[in-house]
Amino acid sequence: MEYEQLGLKAGIEIHQQLNTSRKLFCHCPTVLRKFEERSGEFFRYLRATESELGEIDAAAQEEMKHERRFGYYAYDTICLVECDEEPPTPLNAEALELCCTIARMCAMTPIDQVHTMRKLVIDGSNTSGFQRTALVAIDGALPNGGTIETLCLEEEAAQRVEGDTFSLDRLGIPLVEVTTSPCMRTPDEVREIAGYLGMILRSTGRVKRGLGTIRQDINISIRDGARVEIKGVQELDLITEVVEREVRRQVSLLEIRAELRRRDARVEETTHDVTGLFAGTGSAILRTAEQILAVRLTGFAGLVGREIQPGRRLGSELADYARKCGVGGIFHSDELPAYGITSGEVDALRAHLGAGADECIVLVAADAARAACAARQVIRRAVSAMEGVPEETRKMLEGGSTAYMRPLPGAARMYPETDVFPVRIDPAWYAALPVPELLIDKGARFARDLQLDPAIASQIASSAQVALFERAVARGISPSLTARTLLASIKELSRAGADVSLLRDDDIIAVLAAVEEGRAAKEAVPGILESILSGATVDGAVSACAPAVTREALEKIVSTIVEARSEFVAERGMGALGPLMGLVMAEVRGSVDGRLVSEVLKQEIQRQKSPGSPVKKV
Repeated sequence: MEYEQLGLKAGIEIHQQLNTSRKLFCHCPTVLRKFEERSGEFFRYLRATESELGEIDAAAQEEMKHERRFGYYAYDTICLVECDEEPPTPLNAEALELCCTIARMCAMTPIDQVHTMRKLVIDGSNTSGFQRTALVAIDGALPNGGTIETLCLEEEAAQRVEGDTFSLDRLGIPLVEVTTSPCMRTPDEVREIAGYLGMILRSTGRVKRGLGTIRQDINISIRDGARVEIKGVQELDLITEVVEREVRRQVSLLEIRAELRRRDARVEETTHDVTGLFAGTGSAILRTAEQILAVRLTGFAGLVGREIQPGRRLGSELADYARKCGVGGIFHSDELPAYGITSGEVDALRAHLGAGADECIVLVAADAARAACAARQVIRRAVSAMEGVPEETRKMLEGGSTAYMRPLPGAARMYPETDVFPVRIDPAWYAALPVPELLIDKGARFARDLQLDPAIASQIASSAQVALFERAVARGISPSLTARTLLASIKELSRAGADVSLLRDDDIIAVLAAVEEGRAAKEAVPGILESILSGATVDGAVSACAPAVTREALEKIVSTIVEARSEFVAERGMGALGPLMGLVMAEVRGSVDGRLVSEVLKQEIQRQKSPGSPVKKV
């Protein structure tokens, strides 16, 4: 697509968990627990509250369309603050200091006083019905010339277990939110800026790592379209695809709008009870429903079934809205007959309603209250289809397509938190905060000073093991050996099913030191680490996996192998080195460094080929 011609504008909100000693508003640890470790469970119903001006946020109203009972898993590592049974403690000073460090790295201006606010959230992810958030700094710089508009410190939400059940171990972990201006013009640029900001955050060495610890929300619009916020993009590599698909969706919706206007389409506000028409239907959903309501969409025929994203149609959008009322989905005539509904039943439905060929009929089935709510939602979304692209908050689906969540929140969503005192940021303290070395600079330094391959240097600088790498190198251990062990050997063990999180940093360094001291070969490192994971001590694992082999013993092994293959050596010369190297390494089983094996093997091949040294036949 020609993104410049389409007028693509995009901005990013990055949410990153901070690796602090305690949560943001209590003294509980920031550890995640297994669900089966829970010590109890309780339930809540959440309601939207009015803002200071007496308004209720539109997004909160949407969440209240269907009454929901939320369940929460509790643990022995949480307290009454997470349960919303006790006021919060003062703002975590460590988390605020880290946020200010990040702000300094982005050349931002700090706020004089940090005031904590309440952000209305009643989707169940917070027991209180709101999320606490505080603006820390504004007006930062981006490498593409754009700006970072705000940097906020807020509490992480509870983790969804399934459905309306949440786990409270994650609730309250400090979270930094970095919001950019809409300064990106292509999908690739969005990905590049997201990667840059992620690099800034990881450069502190004080953020959590792993899937779920960082999330990107992407704000996207095109000319004649609308701003849409896509929540929860966790993988950097998917960002380009997410933006491309959203642009395609908005272009498709604008094309549908043009066609609807050409057809002089209209949406009938009246719904029709057609329950009796499906008394004997083969569709179990319709046959067992208390009520079936029909919505007539004149001029929509063929358009409700039109694909607007891979795996998504305009009908999917109608269904997303209907699901807010607690129904499982909708049926529409663009996809019928199907799902147990026959062509005869479709004809009878059209005849009963007096529907024309250009009409699409949407069916919702549930109890009377939910069916009525869902029908109203279908009408609402169909009306907005005639207007173009609605402003929405959407969630990412697998593959990069998206689904409707709720309307974009408004100003009524925020109001002051009266239980947390403001915190003043002293300008002199802020200016004196040390700025960590950026990972891109650290990678360049590793390549320059440690003679590492630039790609390997960049990879180790960006890895979660960079601190361990620097510690090992400071101990005099070979940088290339350390990098290979951390980036390859340990990763291979993990892929094989080993729980490498059980490896202690001290044990890894001790194994690498054994290689440097000649007590083990670098080829034996994976086996030694695997033995340690099985319960062996470092010394025991080194002795078992890498018994000492002297040079004299190695020369005898090499001589035997070469003599047994003298014809092959005579024919290939030094070309035999590679195949014979594998045989020798298999024989010594990683107990000798490969460089020494190669040296002895070359000497033996030269001896076998030198004049006056008879070649033995086998």
